[in-house]
Amino acid sequence: MQDYLWDGIKRDRLVWVGDLNPEIATINTVFGYNEVVPKSLDFAKATTPLPEWMNGISAYSMWWIINQRDWFYHNGNLKYLKEQQAYLTPLLNQLIQKIDSDNKEKLDGQRFLDWPSSEDPKAIHAGLQAMMVLALQAGSDLSTKLGDIVTAKKCMEAVNRLKKYIPPHNNSKQAAALLSLAKLMDAKQANEVLSDGGAKNFSTFFGYYMLQAKAKASDYQGAINIIREYWGAMLNFGATTFWEDFNMDWTKNAARIDELVPDGKIDIHGAYGAYCYIGFRHSLCHGWASGPTPWLTEHVLGISVIEPGCKVVRIKPHLGDLKFAEGTFPTPMGLIKVKHQKMADGTVKSTISAPKAIKILR
Repeated sequence: MQDYLWDGIKRDRLVWVGDLNPEIATINTVFGYNEVVPKSLDFAKATTPLPEWMNGISAYSMWWIINQRDWFYHNGNLKYLKEQQAYLTPLLNQLIQKIDSDNKEKLDGQRFLDWPSSEDPKAIHAGLQAMMVLALQAGSDLSTKLGDIVTAKKCMEAVNRLKKYIPPHNNSKQAAALLSLAKLMDAKQANEVLSDGGAKNFSTFFGYYMLQAKAKASDYQGAINIIREYWGAMLNFGATTFWEDFNMDWTKNAARIDELVPDGKIDIHGAYGAYCYIGFRHSLCHGWASGPTPWLTEHVLGISVIEPGCKVVRIKPHLGDLKFAEGTFPTPMGLIKVKHQKMADGTVKSTISAPKAIKILR
């Protein structure tokens, strides 16, 4: 979070629009408004004339739409949203044209979800089909807020077409998570894929959507366990920031990152990594891995935004095996303060303090 939101200090230091999604969720949860978010979204727009895809990746232009929706709901800045309309509307129309006669996505550009799934074309196809649904739903919502009912209707007609074709997940946790979130796959069935092997085949970026899909299946305890197992393993190896990539297999006979590597131990930093981040090019400070932060706020503290500008907020905690949870949530009107405590009978006692302008749903 400097002039822009970029990844990462020892990597390319560019604005990657897909990476922004969990990063924006984290900023909304921890800091509230920060100018680097609209600056980064605007930079991506200014440097990507249509019909190009942001960062050359079709999914990243879809993430831009979803990011705009998420940013608008937290901050409620209609003036800023209107500034996006001249780009948003033709982008939505461009996406609609990428659906074939069989209701399948036919996106061009680089076909990419995240690095660990990048060699699985079936998973990528399933993920992109779901991404199209999620992006066009967000686009319909934003178009409605902008008073453009024609585009909103076109988006939902396209969503209805996309839902007529459901590609297989190919046992990919990335694909299963997105299919669940797009309601193209039953949440409980998706959770079976996500639960297989615990944190095995989780990934730092799409781990956020895997956690969200577990919550959709009401498996809050399972998600808490995964956070402990997967992100907790990085902490156990001395991490103070989360990493660009992480595989549980790397932990075998590995040394901590905050000490010199002892004889006979594996350097978890230098020995691993793939694609464009082999060895020490592997970033150990990647914002796209921050998903547990907004997830814990949304599902454990239970705080979710219902109306733009945080005018209406729902608070519905899911503590799992935790005895208590306490935290704050920044809004344009001030901090919401929440504390939940599990009582002896298993019920949860909540203490909530919120600005008077915010309507709290329970």
